[in-house]
Amino acid sequence: MTKIIAEIGINHNGDIEMAKKLILMAKNCGCDYVKFQKRNPDICVPENQKKQMRETPWGYISYLEYKKKIEFEKDDYITIDSYCKEKNIEWLASAWDLDSLKFVEEFNPSTHKIASAMLTNLELVKEVSMLKKYTFISTGMCELKDIDKVVDIFKKANCDFELMHCVSTYPADEKDLNLSLIGFYQKRYGCKVGYSGHEDSLSPSIIASALGATSIERHITLNRSYFGTDQSASVEERGLRELVSIIRKIPIVMGQPKKIFFEEEKLVAKKMKYWIK
Repeated sequence: MTKIIAEIGINHNGDIEMAKKLILMAKNCGCDYVKFQKRNPDICVPENQKKQMRETPWGYISYLEYKKKIEFEKDDYITIDSYCKEKNIEWLASAWDLDSLKFVEEFNPSTHKIASAMLTNLELVKEVSMLKKYTFISTGMCELKDIDKVVDIFKKANCDFELMHCVSTYPADEKDLNLSLIGFYQKRYGCKVGYSGHEDSLSPSIIASALGATSIERHITLNRSYFGTDQSASVEERGLRELVSIIRKIPIVMGQPKKIFFEEEKLVAKKMKYWIK
């Protein structure tokens, strides 16, 4: 069955109550996981961006200050961990630096995620592979040779993984999605391949699932008009419910490549095939 990952990411805007609402929304819609992002802004925000000023709900502040405002800390993740257990849904997080990876590991998640932006951070990639936990690996923002290196690292570490085809633009233009890469990656690497979508529609994720994607990840939001860089490429509750419902139907309607003349059809045939006595 296709795994469906509800990417909360930073759409909680640093509000733990909003995060809980998003977790509940994902659970009620039938998702398998909720996903967060964990980073140390002092490390992860490039030096040339730290002092850039921007308008935010907290006032006109630097980009570094903004990133710190929306970062969850230990007490927040304790709440997230407890709430997910209460609602019986798994959570995972993409760590953006080594300190954050250690932080996430304190909660002993069953699964890890390597974000597209971190794919060429080979030191981080190697550390994740050494944990020997099933890992989703997004493949945006890179070239094929970069994916080759990461796959080699995970295979040498004997760590199970799943690539996720991804186009890292927000929102992504449908003409750029190139979903044919799902089958290409399956053949090239001999592994499971999912799809992490950032488009503003549902159909590409549905098509990806029909093409054999073993996981679908979509950003979710309570309201696409909320403040935040990922909100416009996210799915609200109504869309998420529809997306999950359709994806769950795909294996049912796809069936098997075997021609069957159903008994119900035979009854219809008796009424329609007038030349047969």
